[in-house]
Amino acid sequence: MDKKNISSLENIVSNNTDHVKIDNEKIKTVKEEEKEKQNKQKSLIYSTKVTCPVCDNIFKATTVKSSAYRMINKDSDFFIRYSLINPYFYDVWICDSCGYSAMKSDFNTLRSIEIDQVYKLITPKWRGRTYPEIYDVHIAIERYKLSLLNYVIINAKSSKKAINCLKLAWMYRLLETESAKEMELKYLKQALEGLSDAYYGEAFPIYGMDKYNIMYLIGELYRRTGHEENSSIWFSNVITTPNVKENLKQLARDMKDLIKVNDAAKAKSILLDTTNSLNKSSQGNLDEVKQTKKSGFISKLFKR
Repeated sequence: MDKKNISSLENIVSNNTDHVKIDNEKIKTVKEEEKEKQNKQKSLIYSTKVTCPVCDNIFKATTVKSSAYRMINKDSDFFIRYSLINPYFYDVWICDSCGYSAMKSDFNTLRSIEIDQVYKLITPKWRGRTYPEIYDVHIAIERYKLSLLNYVIINAKSSKKAINCLKLAWMYRLLETESAKEMELKYLKQALEGLSDAYYGEAFPIYGMDKYNIMYLIGELYRRTGHEENSSIWFSNVITTPNVKENLKQLARDMKDLIKVNDAAKAKSILLDTTNSLNKSSQGNLDEVKQTKKSGFISKLFKR
């Protein structure tokens, strides 16, 4: 191998080494940023002692400091997006002894018959879980599913199952993948079914929402699950009902306008497709006419 080739190889090795150094520096920077983020989040949470209403076990539940809440914006179905740390991730409490799980606002609201159901149907199958100090969206999804399982088994009120499903849908929304979108839609539909039952069968307020907020939310869930006609009916009820706060009425109007825009876009798309089909059909007929005229002319030339 001549000196020129050796020099070229040395340059390649040197360049590759530089790339490795850069990649290692990037990895180091990412790790440092992640560590800094986790340390920041650790300063925003604290542990609180909770007594399980099922088995009297005392355990520590991680809670987000109220001063740490930093809202970015709110989605049209009341999902609040946070910076720094997400309080939704810490909304479910789990007793590691008996397996009882519920959203923290419901944790101590068990009836004696529900306690018996947990003992009989959940505790015998429960296997303890260990979670890290800082939760992410995947851990949150698992914990909400454990909570929902408890609600289903103890035959909890429709509103409890509905709000749990709604929060599960929100967690999948954060993932922003196609498969997550399917799961979000699945839980939005279940939330809609549960809230509809709760609207007609339970007393208000429901999780801090009065009758009119629930009316709006049902309308919005209909819209998000593709039932615009039903959605418009519920929004109209919010708009025309006396004593509803103006900001909620305006929100309902905005969503109705959005439905109209979507309907107009669909109508325009259908009209465009129909026009294209008609144009193709007309062009085909015109070609047939031309071919017929041409054939007629040629046939006359060869007539005897």
